[in-house]
Amino acid sequence: MRRRQLLAGGVALAAGSGLSRPSLAAPPAGTLRFVPQADLSSLDPVWTTATVAFNHGMMVYDTLYGIDASLTPRPQMVAGHEVSDDGLSWTFTLRDGLVFHDDEPVRAIDCVASINRWGRRKGFGQQLLALTQEIAALDDRRFRIRLKSPFPLMTFALGGPDICMIMPERQAKVDAFAQVTDAIGSGPFRYLPGERVSGSFSAWERFAKYQPRQEPPSFWAGGKVANVARVEWRVIPDPATAANALQQGEVDWLESPLFDLLPTLRRQPGVKLVSTSSLPTPGVIALNHTQPPFDNPKLLRAILPAIDQAEFMSAVVGDQTDLMTVPTGVFTPGTPMASDAGMEVLTGKRDLALARKLVAESGYKGEPVVFMSASDQAALVPIAQVGQSLFRQIGINVDFQSMDWGTLVGRRASDKPAAEGGWNVFCTSWAGLSLSNPGSHFPLRGNGKGGWFGWPTSPRLESLRDAWFAAPDLAEQKRICAGMQRIALEEVPFVPVGSYNLPAAMRGSLDGVVQASGTMFWGVRKG
Repeated sequence: MRRRQLLAGGVALAAGSGLSRPSLAAPPAGTLRFVPQADLSSLDPVWTTATVAFNHGMMVYDTLYGIDASLTPRPQMVAGHEVSDDGLSWTFTLRDGLVFHDDEPVRAIDCVASINRWGRRKGFGQQLLALTQEIAALDDRRFRIRLKSPFPLMTFALGGPDICMIMPERQAKVDAFAQVTDAIGSGPFRYLPGERVSGSFSAWERFAKYQPRQEPPSFWAGGKVANVARVEWRVIPDPATAANALQQGEVDWLESPLFDLLPTLRRQPGVKLVSTSSLPTPGVIALNHTQPPFDNPKLLRAILPAIDQAEFMSAVVGDQTDLMTVPTGVFTPGTPMASDAGMEVLTGKRDLALARKLVAESGYKGEPVVFMSASDQAALVPIAQVGQSLFRQIGINVDFQSMDWGTLVGRRASDKPAAEGGWNVFCTSWAGLSLSNPGSHFPLRGNGKGGWFGWPTSPRLESLRDAWFAAPDLAEQKRICAGMQRIALEEVPFVPVGSYNLPAAMRGSLDGVVQASGTMFWGVRKG
């Protein structure tokens, strides 16, 4: 066996960075009052891809690995791992001091169950399980993954964009396609279900028994130190009311301020705008491929000549054009897999007349299309408004239905016909990291009912995705992704509508905010 000294690498990073290590002795101070982009309608970050559930999950659950700011996987719950010379056996050892919020110790069997559940829903996890012969606990602190063929992306799979959060075994045994309804993790914050007020309030407290790594925080890696005693999420659906609450000091942090209010907030004493992510946020139109009319490939292709990404993003950011990125292809702009392959269908002259003609020729019979819009998501409302207007202009009979994000998240899981409570179209956005590669790119999956909402089927995309995992180098990965983009712009599993950069707004007294994908609450200090 050869030892991978990942722990040593993390310590070296801490020693060489000039950053102080986290202090275990510093007492937490005060309550952090946070306004999330939407209410926490699900506690299960495996069952849903909703950002609010992910942010909650990263507070409550710990992870085996986490990527740092260079996107390098670092140990988190593990002390390290060993890999056999043939690359087919990985043995992981948990570090000391891991305990769940119910005071039960974290065991290897909890990790085994969590990996199995995560692997049924997440892209990297599905690939790992497809290559796995056995996952077994060796004792309370060690577990082993035996593979059918080498998987060099193992630690990136566990700690990267599809990060695997560790649950107690009893929780992880819940079917991956059903929701976990309690939230017992081993992370730096404990969820307080007794304080939950549906639609308006959620709370967490610092978990006193959590032992952070003695390393500086970096992205999802390093020491996760809870510097505040409590975190409260206060849902304020009206953006102007939320901004006023921030200015008055009634809340500390707005996750998603209204773009139109950014200039005012920027000038406000005691308020600052902070970029919490280094990557833009891609917007997408999701289409239900399992129900008419978007089970028709001709109709899917007919939409593209009408898509004007600049129009979509201008509706989001207004005249703050420095906050938008167009064109945006299948992969997040500025990441290695992004390219201009096949982009002519989105960057050429926009032609509504051609789109109307193609819709008419597609065989579309004028049936109603249920277009869902999240009323409480400031960036998604204008995307949906532009989208539904465009659809009407090219001859699609739109039934526009506005609802809160929690309702939309529940309804999009239905594959029933729209008339029976299903849907045809909705708009959403993704963390840029998630759409940066085929492994974690849910909208790009072509695995039908095993995939993301909309459930497109594309053997060509799935074949290239498998090839990407097996690619020997970055150049080959890029070549494969260019091919995937060309296919996606022919088959239209989803429609990219541009990307935006939305800074968070917070009180000037906050510092220590970790730049990552999603909103992280460890490291944050309230002055």
